Amino acid sequence: MKVVIVGGGIAGVSTAAALRAGGFDGDLTLVDAGEFPYDRPPLSKEYLAGSKDSKQIALQPPHWYDEQRVRLLSRTKVTALRTRDGGVELADGTLVPADRVVLATGGGAARPPIPGAGSDRVHVLRTVRDADRLRAALTPGARVLVVGAGLIGAEVASTCVDFGCEVVLVDPAATPLTAALGAELAAWVHALHDARGVTVKRTGVAAFADAPRGIKATFLTSLEPQEFDLAVLGVGMLPSTSLAATAGLEVDRGIVVDAHQVTSNPAVLAVGDPARMRRKGLLLPRAEHWEAAQHDGARAAATILGIRPPAPTAPWFWTDRHGCHIEAVGHMEAAEQIVVRGSFDHPAFSVFGLRDGWVVAAAAVDDSIAVRAARRMIDRRIPADPDRLSDPSVNLRTLLRA
Repeated sequence: MKVVIVGGGIAGVSTAAALRAGGFDGDLTLVDAGEFPYDRPPLSKEYLAGSKDSKQIALQPPHWYDEQRVRLLSRTKVTALRTRDGGVELADGTLVPADRVVLATGGGAARPPIPGAGSDRVHVLRTVRDADRLRAALTPGARVLVVGAGLIGAEVASTCVDFGCEVVLVDPAATPLTAALGAELAAWVHALHDARGVTVKRTGVAAFADAPRGIKATFLTSLEPQEFDLAVLGVGMLPSTSLAATAGLEVDRGIVVDAHQVTSNPAVLAVGDPARMRRKGLLLPRAEHWEAAQHDGARAAATILGIRPPAPTAPWFWTDRHGCHIEAVGHMEAAEQIVVRGSFDHPAFSVFGLRDGWVVAAAAVDDSIAVRAARRMIDRRIPADPDRLSDPSVNLRTLLRA
């Protein structure tokens, strides 16, 4: 059997690794448009800050591909799925034969239709090239406007502060990440910006215009227009679905897949950011987090191998900003009761979301142990005693034996 994986992000590389780990012995090709497959979370943090170089964010060392017998085609673009011919077509017209194709095409940085957003002084952050270009513009005292206070925007704002920039962060939401972290913790996390000297405004940008010394932003509220040296759009991503759409696959704000990552064409699977799962007739929101892409790759590999997929686990993500490491697991919006372990005044601390005596979510600042314990409680359906859960003197391991 021949398998071609299109895209070298975490979803694509995870699929290749899971195939070989599962005993796949056929031809395996990974096609990536970039110089090499690399990790994206560091782009807004360590790589942008300059504490990690390109080699340090590689998903695998160069020799791994040879050892795993993965044919890596870098700086190569797939221009068409040739499912009738059994393969994919490259930009130079070459046909790479395949019995199964895995689309791990990722996505691009979202660019809202803001007038003037095409200016060279308006940055996005999705690739190494984006990060290199942005880093070159970050100098002490530079006036930076960050649009969007979600994960990427907040991380970029934090890194810009470390460069000594003057940062203004705008977002229409009063408290971003409330659904994921709970209201109290989300407010605490958002307040870190103020503590580090970031000016936070609840608004959006109506228009950009080039100015003699930078770029001028006009806001959606009554705030006075303001001039900056540069602006960064951190407002999410758009899934790359054009390859799938052109091939006639079902696309609906993502590449539609079933519970086994299979698209509307049985020979084609999709994983990672562009994959949108249909379950019990309903289309679910796309999962855009690092670990979700990794799990997609494991499921796709299991489908190709004809083996049982790994058991599902509660969704998890992390973010780093202003010297704090924040993690969350589960579905905080489903919680009826919030239990705080520790004190918001003294990190590390954590919050647990409970419903009917069960943990359904947790989020923490500098407390990875609490999140790992919560995940086991969610996955294993272990009942929780709120009083013991909130007591920092109680070892969380004892709660896992219930």
